[in-house]
Amino acid sequence: MSKSLNTLFAALLLSSAGNVLAASSVDLTVKGLITPSACEPTLSNGGVVDIGKISAKDLNADQETHLPSQYLQLGVTCDAATLMALEATDNREGSNFADDMAHFGLGLTNDSEKLGGMELRIVDPIADGVSPWIIGLQNGSSTWIRSYYFARDNILSVANTGGAIPIPVQQFTSSLRINPIIAPTSGLTLNNEVAIDGSVTLTVIYL
Repeated sequence: MSKSLNTLFAALLLSSAGNVLAASSVDLTVKGLITPSACEPTLSNGGVVDIGKISAKDLNADQETHLPSQYLQLGVTCDAATLMALEATDNREGSNFADDMAHFGLGLTNDSEKLGGMELRIVDPIADGVSPWIIGLQNGSSTWIRSYYFARDNILSVANTGGAIPIPVQQFTSSLRINPIIAPTSGLTLNNEVAIDGSVTLTVIYL
């Protein structure tokens, strides 16, 4: 990369030699903040939900099938009270059959068909011993709104009850409800076993 930059700079210098004029300029400013506090997210059972084996005959042919909700315990522990949010990243991007931002993919069939999707919802949150509101901020927006569902284009944070401004927290716990949904089987090839293969990464974002 440095070699390419040096070549470019040399070309620019040669092209401007002998033509001494006042040049226009623009400033680059780099900003950031190093926080002394760190937050660690955790999920019970190693973050693994095993739905088990499901017979294809028990799935709906012409409409989606909602499988029983699954639950994990979600926790975030910080060194000190910290302004933070959680972001969910779909590691099976492109496999969500609903093709919207509120669902995360469950993988593809052996014939590369979108198997289904899942919803992720925060349930019964506790922040530093108090029941808070959960608020969400969509990409490109500056307004926090009450929202308990993760989406592929939002982050979730904690607010006082009735509020819409993130507050610092040190200890956060909740249930994470996972709602798996299988696409109509009329559009799926299920002649052989197909793995339900959802994967989402939850990341702490410092505000």
